[in-house]
Amino acid sequence: QAFRVDIIREEEGALEFDMVGIDAAIANAFRRILLAEVPTMAVEKVFVYNNTSIVQDEILAHRLGLIPIRADPRLFEYRNQGDEEGTEIDTLQFQLKIKCSRNPQAAKESSDPNELYFNHKVYSKHMTWVPLGNQTELFPDADFRPVHDDILIALLRPGQEIDVLMHCVKGIGKDHAKFSPVATASYRLLPDITLLQPIEDEAAEMLQKCFSPGVIEIQNIKGKKVARVANARLDTFSREVFRHEALKHLVRLARVRNHYIFSVESTGILPPDVLVSEAIKILMGKCQRFLNELDSVPME
Repeated sequence: QAFRVDIIREEEGALEFDMVGIDAAIANAFRRILLAEVPTMAVEKVFVYNNTSIVQDEILAHRLGLIPIRADPRLFEYRNQGDEEGTEIDTLQFQLKIKCSRNPQAAKESSDPNELYFNHKVYSKHMTWVPLGNQTELFPDADFRPVHDDILIALLRPGQEIDVLMHCVKGIGKDHAKFSPVATASYRLLPDITLLQPIEDEAAEMLQKCFSPGVIEIQNIKGKKVARVANARLDTFSREVFRHEALKHLVRLARVRNHYIFSVESTGILPPDVLVSEAIKILMGKCQRFLNELDSVPME
């Protein structure tokens, strides 16, 4: 009944929020769903037509698989196991075709590869979407592409070439880490710092240095420097204060047992607020399936 969610900080690709009034098991289940059960699109099959670079085919396929693809997985279905050919509803197709050549205009004394060669660095921006079936009609405003254009895939020299076709499918991080939608998803309990008695002057300054910046504030009260707890959530629990005999009995460190600080950083495939809402839907679905199973068991 006392459960609530407070948004603390929201930036592009990152979200910090508090979940108050839940059990540790629910908080951890939510974290694990974010890591392993929210689906994304990623390269699953790589058809190598030509690869004369120094990167082996298997390593190239692995590198391509780890490139995050900006495509909303909610628009696609899971591909059936055993299907060799993808369809417009379960597959995104990308092509990477690039060849390195010499720059005839380069200075003879130059040793800089950027001047000597064309296309000697293969980046994720060279991946182009090749529509399957009627995808151009299904997604008229779609902009399917890698999240970042500057991911280095391989280095080439004159005459070397990469020509591959990639199939992106829908999957979850439980099957392979490349499908995980978050760079990190973690939580910690809210710190609770209590000053057991007034701490003044030199002791106050020493106490301030024992904690992260912003945790302890020093106020001037009647000509004395007095320490107070300004923002306990900034504390990292270094326990530095317990190294000082004069301070260790004046401070009590604890955690608020049902107050969790969540940090979610997206890989860029979906905004973090969308990832959180999708994780909540998945958790609700799990709870509903569990209740349905209980209802279906005959009572003795």
